[in-house]
Amino acid sequence: MNECGVPFCETTQRGDFFEVPTAHFPLIGKYSWFDEKDDLTMPGSKPSFEGLAVAALESRRAEDMERLITRFGGRAFVSPSMREIPIEENPAAVDFAYRVITGEINVVVFLTGVGFKQLLSSVERSLDKQRFLNALSDITTIARGPKAAAAMRAVGLTATHRVAEPNTWRELLQTIDAELTITNQKVAIQEYGKPNSSLVAGLEARGAEVIPVRVYQWDLPENTEPLQENIRALIAGQRDVLLITSAHQIANLLRMSADMGVEAELRKALRDVVVASIGPTTSEMLRQNELPVDMEPEHPKMGHLVQESAERAHRLLTGRQIRTQVLTETGRPPVDTAAPWYDGPFMRACRGEASSVTPVWLMRQAGRYMSEYRAVREKMTFLELCKDSALCAEVMVTAVEKLGVDAAIIFSDLLPILEPMGMDLEFAKGDGPVIHNPLRGAQDIDRVQELESMESLDFVFNTVRLTRQAIKPEIPVIGFAGSPFTLISYMIEGGSSRNYHNTKSLMYCDEVAWGELMGKMSRTIARYLNAQIAAGAQCVQLFDSWAGCLSVQDYARYVFPYVRQIIDSIVPDVPVINFATGNPALLPLLRGDHRTVVGIDWRVPLDVAWETVGHDRSVQGNLDPIALLADPQTLREMTADVLKRAGGRAGHIFNLGHGILPQTPVDNAIALVDMVHELSQK
Repeated sequence: MNECGVPFCETTQRGDFFEVPTAHFPLIGKYSWFDEKDDLTMPGSKPSFEGLAVAALESRRAEDMERLITRFGGRAFVSPSMREIPIEENPAAVDFAYRVITGEINVVVFLTGVGFKQLLSSVERSLDKQRFLNALSDITTIARGPKAAAAMRAVGLTATHRVAEPNTWRELLQTIDAELTITNQKVAIQEYGKPNSSLVAGLEARGAEVIPVRVYQWDLPENTEPLQENIRALIAGQRDVLLITSAHQIANLLRMSADMGVEAELRKALRDVVVASIGPTTSEMLRQNELPVDMEPEHPKMGHLVQESAERAHRLLTGRQIRTQVLTETGRPPVDTAAPWYDGPFMRACRGEASSVTPVWLMRQAGRYMSEYRAVREKMTFLELCKDSALCAEVMVTAVEKLGVDAAIIFSDLLPILEPMGMDLEFAKGDGPVIHNPLRGAQDIDRVQELESMESLDFVFNTVRLTRQAIKPEIPVIGFAGSPFTLISYMIEGGSSRNYHNTKSLMYCDEVAWGELMGKMSRTIARYLNAQIAAGAQCVQLFDSWAGCLSVQDYARYVFPYVRQIIDSIVPDVPVINFATGNPALLPLLRGDHRTVVGIDWRVPLDVAWETVGHDRSVQGNLDPIALLADPQTLREMTADVLKRAGGRAGHIFNLGHGILPQTPVDNAIALVDMVHELSQK
């Protein structure tokens, strides 16, 4: 017995802790369950590269970039990668200005501040600048980002519309859709270097006549030796992180490597480097050139990029090691943007993109409420069914076809992963899952086996393969795992619990043992989810069914760092649904990175929850499962209420706040899916 009064705790060690950066959780403090003075802590130190070698390609602000990297503990290697070359004699720009003055142009889109300034410089050589500015003030102007808006303000202009962050062509089109009609309008775009074909296509699809206006172009810097040195160092494995602050830097990086005859070697080397992109436009260019993107900052600014790269770089490097091990064994899965499932409603919602209908799927959509499932279960135990991949796939395919949902989650359970880790698992009739050899002391942690090979769980990956093969190609497949806290609670408690006495005793009283156990579990989960992706899953979900027993402070300190590591270890660009039930106060801590979808249970209104999470993240939820036992009219009203609270905003996946109950009539589940599709049809 120790000061905690329980035999579980043997030693206590407190590490160094720091406050969770509120930049990652912008709404902390806005709601009553948070206070700006709350001590939301986690193991570690303030953001630091901790000596990592950081390459950057910034040109205009190279000295600022070097100072920032050094400030955050990195070894800076900044090599300017491009220089702006104004188009000195630019008759096309002058012609455009005359057309603005004579009223021929209806809308002008300014994409960059530098481009706006250069346009004025080109124009004033041939006509009166103030006359041109007066004409611009009389028509509709759109500033894509803050730099373009600031450049306009400097000469007395205020943009008619400003595009919301992250200021990509997608947000630009959303602004146009919300604010004006461009059918049969002449829309001019101030380009910056390479034309944006997606933006042009989007404008033309809305009926506009697009007029491109080029004002400058990019070339390699006059002195390319620093850039060449960074390329050689990247290939030699002497750089850990690469920071990209402009899409054009990528083109010049590849151009320079091709001139050096080492493009193939550079491409291969970048798989082992953390590639941090300043924002979606730059990330899109990286992907178009088949280069990796490991992270984007919360805001597309250089300071945010460096700080958040410093905070995440070590986790991302660890994550790469974890997933590379699995993907080397199974074959690295491409994110196939040409696949039928990629542009369907579910995947578009995961990416925060609008679609013609709100996608819907249901947790436990294949289960005891279906007669087909009960017929299968009569012949075998639940654990036997989980290990029969063909039957698991058949059960899920039947459910998807019957319900008409927009995604198929594999049929499995949270707990089979525990067997090869050393747990004696049984699904006892009437009692649910039971662990017959639970952890009863810190010394028991040594018998928990971290899974470095996924071979013992191949039946799960075969379920993914068979489900993917059998399901319609436009339906994405979701893999899943339990979150580390929930799985460890099962291992310690031996089953369900009212107060998680044993789990919390270890957590509070032996932080070293807790950290060792959570580390083993989180690394195993990361390998497990990556193996499901390699087998054919398009998305994965983390279920933290018991996280609701934790306070915000405890979750932040004892759980949050390990969930972050899992998310940072999963194949980039694959959506991750992070779902923790029972405590709405945890929502800001579930945001993850940009590809994270936050699952919401029914205990908080969807609109309040989404505002708490932040509208820059997609969300999933959140009808009370009991609603499926109501009469049709009540069910319709409750469904409509959830959709109304979503407000038609892109990025909503309709689901229950937890799994379907066994008592649910199948017809009600079918009716719910139909209602969601009908009521959300655009």
